[in-house]
Amino acid sequence: MKDLTQGSITRTILTMAAPVAAGMIFQTLYLLIDLYFVSALGDAAIAGVGAAGTLFFVVMALSQVLGVSSVALISQAVGRKDQDYANLVFNQSMVLAALCAIFTLVGGYTLSDLFMSTIAAGDAQRQGVIFLNWFLPAMGMQFAIMGMGSTLRATGIVKPTMMIQVITIILNIILAPILIAGWGPGPALGVMGAGLATTISSAIGVILLLAYFIKLEKYVSFQPGLWKPRFAIWGRMLNIGLPAGGEMLLMFGYFAIVYWLIQDFGEASQAGFSIGGRIMQSIFMPTMAIAFAVGPIAGQNFGAGHGDRVREVCYKGIMLSAFVMFVVTLVLQFHPETIIASFSEEAEVISVGAGFLQIISWNFVAQGIIFTCSGMFQGLGNTKPAMLSSASRLIIFIPIAVWMSKQDGFTENQIWYVSVLSVTLQAVISFLLVQKEMAIKLKGLQQPEAMVTIPT
Repeated sequence: MKDLTQGSITRTILTMAAPVAAGMIFQTLYLLIDLYFVSALGDAAIAGVGAAGTLFFVVMALSQVLGVSSVALISQAVGRKDQDYANLVFNQSMVLAALCAIFTLVGGYTLSDLFMSTIAAGDAQRQGVIFLNWFLPAMGMQFAIMGMGSTLRATGIVKPTMMIQVITIILNIILAPILIAGWGPGPALGVMGAGLATTISSAIGVILLLAYFIKLEKYVSFQPGLWKPRFAIWGRMLNIGLPAGGEMLLMFGYFAIVYWLIQDFGEASQAGFSIGGRIMQSIFMPTMAIAFAVGPIAGQNFGAGHGDRVREVCYKGIMLSAFVMFVVTLVLQFHPETIIASFSEEAEVISVGAGFLQIISWNFVAQGIIFTCSGMFQGLGNTKPAMLSSASRLIIFIPIAVWMSKQDGFTENQIWYVSVLSVTLQAVISFLLVQKEMAIKLKGLQQPEAMVTIPT
């Protein structure tokens, strides 16, 4: 366990974010390598895998229930020196992880054909279903990975999770060309290989995390006596986690709507958006690392009664995220087509992907603010405002984008401009909501009873 209630806030954020960012750099490398080999299979494969990948947002929505609630409850327990409660929350989160994994596998295999038929057509639909059949086990394992990783992050420990993440990503990078393209002794399995590579790597990640908790972790541990369902704990976890899950589910809704809006433009258009979307996800990782650090730091200081430090975490986190995203925005204004051309030689794919990146980058600073505010909501133990801000984005985006799609001369770029507008307004709403939340939660904040010296 690492005490995050002392020392420089900026240094603490950077110290925690650096290992997370390092792991995410490898994640970025994997995303791009995977995209490179899938893109070699043609537009239908790119579009199918990209469309199928939107289902990952549903799984992330469910896993966020575990991750966000674990960070909030465990970090606050650490702040008030309540190890028993932290242990109870961890073990209950693992029970929920097992239940969610079962739900994901049953629902995924049952509904994959129906899901793909709504957002893709032709060969892209078929390729997406094949990919999902082999990718679903990896999605099921995300719950255990999220639960264990979030618990360590809540206690201020990030390096073991980062190292395990790097190992699994390197394995995935090695497996991708072998299983997708048939390099070396491996068969060329196409999109099936892309899903299988991720599933194998995720399984290794789960095994390594389990080994770490069993052999090395001391502050929390697996205790079968704490596995009996504690519905009061589940209620608290769901109260904190469900809004955060709803936030991610709304993100799934956004991407699904975009695929639906552009499906009439053809597979090349969907492929361009898929490539641009993957690159965008990679770009977001540094600011996401900052947001991941902000949550447990705010949570521990909130639990310890340090209201002034909680406010400082918020403002310093926003400034760091905004700076990183501002630099990236400037870079993407110059020749983004060279990035897209690394994954496709087709002129239409390059045009759509480059247009997407150049326009959508104008909301990157706003997105960094949104990520940081979400981390603050997690640390304060109330994620409902984050879901409300995400809902506001869809409320703004959907009617305008759908109306535009019915007009003559409708193009993909119009969708990206509407997205910039909706994300910018969401950032304003998120910032105002986090100000309100801090005013409520930090007003007259006192040290927890366990930390107060009682006169004798």
